[in-house]
Amino acid sequence: MSKKSIACIIYDKNKQKIFIAKRVPVGDMGGKWEFPGGKIENNEETKCAIVREMQEEFNTTVTVGEKIAETTFTHHNENVLLSAYAVSFEHDGMDKKFDLTEHTEYKWVNVDTIPTLDFVDSDLKIYPQVLDYINKNK
Repeated sequence: MSKKSIACIIYDKNKQKIFIAKRVPVGDMGGKWEFPGGKIENNEETKCAIVREMQEEFNTTVTVGEKIAETTFTHHNENVLLSAYAVSFEHDGMDKKFDLTEHTEYKWVNVDTIPTLDFVDSDLKIYPQVLDYINKNK
């Protein structure tokens, strides 16, 4: 059984920006930008994992939409299935700031800038699928 992770793709059609967060500077991927998300616990429903992760990492409520991307990668010699879902926040975190527990900062960026940032490798693997999704849903 491989591990499962989720990535939350939070895209604001009005602003035409995508939400990314910078990981705390600890561990293998510390200090890198990412699509927020995390591990799915044993026997946890995917949508429940997304709601839990966003509550833990940003202290916010989210709405989970469709699955938009999937890939596999290897982390510490273990296969991981990464699924990305369209997610929307209850607010954008700008006027009312999110409480960060796993990240040092967050921002809304043009999706085209992602390859120019120091981004987590596994998220870059789903980037082409995310880009396709956004281009189809503008």
